[in-house]
Amino acid sequence: MWEELQAHIEQLEKKAQKRTLVNVESDRCFIRIDGQHLFNFSSNNYLGLAHDERLIQASMEATRKYGVGATASRLVVGNHPLYEQAEDALIRWKGYEAALIVNSGYTANVGILSSLAGRDAVIFSDKWNHASIVDGAILSRAEVKRYRHADIDHLETLLKKTDKHKRKLIVTDTIFSMDGDVAPLRELVSLKEAYGAILVVDEAHASGVYGKNGEGMAHECQVAQHVDVHMGTFSKALGAYGAYVAGKRVFIDYLINTMRPFIFTTALPPSVLGTIYAAIDVVQKEPTRRYHLRALSDHFRTRLQQAGFHIGESTTHIVPLIVGDNERALAFSARLRERGIVAVAIRPPTVPEGTARIRFSLMATMTKEQIDWALEHICAVGKEMELIA
Repeated sequence: MWEELQAHIEQLEKKAQKRTLVNVESDRCFIRIDGQHLFNFSSNNYLGLAHDERLIQASMEATRKYGVGATASRLVVGNHPLYEQAEDALIRWKGYEAALIVNSGYTANVGILSSLAGRDAVIFSDKWNHASIVDGAILSRAEVKRYRHADIDHLETLLKKTDKHKRKLIVTDTIFSMDGDVAPLRELVSLKEAYGAILVVDEAHASGVYGKNGEGMAHECQVAQHVDVHMGTFSKALGAYGAYVAGKRVFIDYLINTMRPFIFTTALPPSVLGTIYAAIDVVQKEPTRRYHLRALSDHFRTRLQQAGFHIGESTTHIVPLIVGDNERALAFSARLRERGIVAVAIRPPTVPEGTARIRFSLMATMTKEQIDWALEHICAVGKEMELIA
């Protein structure tokens, strides 16, 4: 058996798809790897809150008051008072009837789909959805139909061919994590209403960044009240950890009683809940972080396109520079690191074959001067590797 595992690893290495862990120390928009101080273009800390003193203080106060560990699942004795406080803040922020905080975005998506669907259900999933959605759909034992990325016509064709009596779930990321483009939410709402489906959206990369108060892309597109199940994370723009599910009270009650990744997982430690509560408050009170991030992102995308790079359909703070070949993507990343920039190469199976890319993600703590400095080096490497003229 061990020989087979080793052979698999060697095969990954031949395809330039082998992955390794690297120790890092982060400090706002910089990172230290092996003693090298690097500009960090690979973090999901979009608003720069992971180092915010208010969140750090909230974490410490919660630990002093409630201890280090939760000690049990929420349905046993792990449901400490900070959960109610944070969930109430979440409900007020998102504007839904009820909400449930869970341990991670992966936990949330696997739990939602495996609980809400079943053998007699059909899940319609965008082909570029996150792996947690893919896995949740598989574990649900429902029939899964994957529609071409953001292709409303293809989705409707699949819906038309489906037994109208079956439970139907349409599930999508709102911002796609490797491409930075946005799901056609208004059109998805129209289809879910026309065909009696349940619409599930994953706001992991939009929470905190879009919407008047950072509620997410569904609020930005003014369709939030037509979305049945709203999921998002605290581990990206909000700088903390954990995830949430929001929607009707009956749905949250149903999850509490059926969602296995929730029922059988130890609760989050008090420090995390204290941080979440503080982050929800900061995100709503400081819209300038969102405005600055979006302005920087617009500038960055425009400059890359003007230089001749292929950035797909990105319209957000996630910007792919599509190289194509795995080894060339790794080489591009390595040359940027030599110039003081860390921007990770993303390869299959995370993205489709032949679309290896550098995934740039911007942060509100960056300045336009820093972005322009980075652009000079990105363009220089692009010319060296003959990706642009």
